[in-house]
Amino acid sequence: MPMPALALAAVAGRRKATIELAQEIERRGFSGIYCASFGDSMGLCLSMAHATKEIRFGTSILPIYYRHAFDLAQAASYIHEVSDGRFVLGIGVSHGPSNQRLGVQTGKPLSDIRNYVEALRNASQMVGPLPPIVLASLRRKMVQLAVEIAEGAVWANASRSHIPKSLAEIPQEQRDGDFFIGDMIPTVIDDDREAAAAVNRRTLTGYVALPNYRNYWKEAGYVEEMEAIEKAIEAGERDKLPGLMTDRWLADATLFGSAKEVREGVERWFEAGVKTPILVPSSTKGGQFKAFEELFAAFE
Repeated sequence: MPMPALALAAVAGRRKATIELAQEIERRGFSGIYCASFGDSMGLCLSMAHATKEIRFGTSILPIYYRHAFDLAQAASYIHEVSDGRFVLGIGVSHGPSNQRLGVQTGKPLSDIRNYVEALRNASQMVGPLPPIVLASLRRKMVQLAVEIAEGAVWANASRSHIPKSLAEIPQEQRDGDFFIGDMIPTVIDDDREAAAAVNRRTLTGYVALPNYRNYWKEAGYVEEMEAIEKAIEAGERDKLPGLMTDRWLADATLFGSAKEVREGVERWFEAGVKTPILVPSSTKGGQFKAFEELFAAFE
């Protein structure tokens, strides 16, 4: 089985340690490192361009409303060049509530992404070649747009059982080629499956509160679960949300349990057609660095 990729974020006070962690991820043979928007993903990617030698890395994802397209094109072209082509630029619209907290107005996702990618391409004539552009995709229309204007698609918290239907939107020649196909998968390793599952439920509590994710999971076959969650939200009973996330739904979108179970789960994601499973590690016993310690041990 190929090695999965890992998600990484640099938080204040631990940025140098995070760069060292990236070097350890490379040394251990993982297939990639992908950075979420918090913690300055572009800054972390620039550091990795210099601190690592062979591993592929990128943003997953950078919200388009946070940076002017010309400014991002300059930065992306720079990292692309100094990393010898190892950088992947993952972009998306993020989520309405997240944007609102920053005073950013979310527009129309499809047209805004299309216009932003066009602006990036136009800027490349002045700033230099761009890295592969990957679009944050969830439902059918965004996958189709990724096929049309980008070099890949990346999901977050997708349902494994639904992935083959999503990938059917991507022509076979692209799936067989260099088209990036990834998914960010919340992952907790603990022999106590219930404890591990509880961590993933907490992680996904914010996502089930988002209408676009609930609509996706309904499409994936989890109508009953999502309607129960909607009723709880409408009643102001958000404390009930974790209890409404069924084991069946959770096991389809996340990885949890013993090291063996997680490794077997990664294999099932590869079999479903995801070429780059991106594990997002959490731990029942500590923070990010403890989660990576447990993950390293599982994939030795």
